[in-house]
Amino acid sequence: MLGGMTRIEDPRAAGLAALAGLFADETRAVCLLALLDGRAWTAGELARHAGVAASTLSEHLGKLVAGGLLAEDRQGRHRYVRLADARVATLVEDLAARVPPVAGREAARSLRASSAGAAMARGRTCYDHLAGRLGIALTDALTARGLLRQDTGFALTDPGLEWFAAAGISLAPGGRRPLARGCLDWTERRPHLAGVAGAALCRHALDAGWCERIGSGRAVRVTREGQRVLSALLGIAPDALG
Repeated sequence: MLGGMTRIEDPRAAGLAALAGLFADETRAVCLLALLDGRAWTAGELARHAGVAASTLSEHLGKLVAGGLLAEDRQGRHRYVRLADARVATLVEDLAARVPPVAGREAARSLRASSAGAAMARGRTCYDHLAGRLGIALTDALTARGLLRQDTGFALTDPGLEWFAAAGISLAPGGRRPLARGCLDWTERRPHLAGVAGAALCRHALDAGWCERIGSGRAVRVTREGQRVLSALLGIAPDALG
């Protein structure tokens, strides 16, 4: 009791504070953002990416694994880590989308970092679906053609289900994961398509050669074949895909 007031205990409070604490470190935040590419990274790769010593990175990874944000696998002497599941990816992306832009930050960045940032803004993977201007262009095209609804939350229409089937994109059930879900895009500040349908579209686009990764990061670009196919399937102008 404090000042005559009785504190009401909420059993979730301590857990929420602990979870928030995992994000409250820039090195750990850098690792979580890097792992949004949906792939497993070695501890050494993440240490180099974050610009910290391997021993320091190992300590941070231990906290993230213990907190349920990362899962780890060991193969020989290598330790691989990845985001624990799609829910963690959603949490990281949603938090990143709420970070306000820093005025003047672009001018202070190196040319290489600025170029990489521009590529990410054009198109990238967000865990297992497409984001950036590319993701928004696909989402808008699906919506404009009545294949996707956004008025009452994201949902594929019957014609939308038929479109995915006709395009050869399998929508295998994802357990408790929704078929379609809106994910707030941190560069466009608008929702793009996620969920089972978003993941299937991304996977098919990469497998079919509609899109290709740029280097080893999250950035992707649409190929000439992708421009042709997406123009034919969804009427998207090539300049909206690049």
